[in-house]
Amino acid sequence: QVQLVESGGGLVQAGGSLKLSCTASGRAFGPYVMGWFRQAPGKERESVAVIKWSGGSTWYARSVKERFTISRDNAKNTVYLQMNSLKPEDTAVYYCAAGAVYSIDKNDYDYWGQGTQVTVSS
Repeated sequence: QVQLVESGGGLVQAGGSLKLSCTASGRAFGPYVMGWFRQAPGKERESVAVIKWSGGSTWYARSVKERFTISRDNAKNTVYLQMNSLKPEDTAVYYCAAGAVYSIDKNDYDYWGQGTQVTVSS
């Protein structure tokens, strides 16, 4: 079992920045693929960014590319999502997840955090 705990969400004005963290406990952090997903009210959960265990490969949703950066510190069992130039449409509950497959499909992820709210005001 892997337990994931997100932190760093909050309320920010449009154009601002936030950095989300997700710390894992339980089984070894690696070699899990880590992903950030988000879910806005009334919408399906969507993939935001994914990173391989080595950190050498990353993927971003088109809507966040050039604004968000995913990174990981395997020594600290932590994955990060740096979010810059935030927009009101980025408002959602953000979840981190761990899986064995490098995938953007939420169904490929085995472990999920409880989520952290990000609200961007206009």
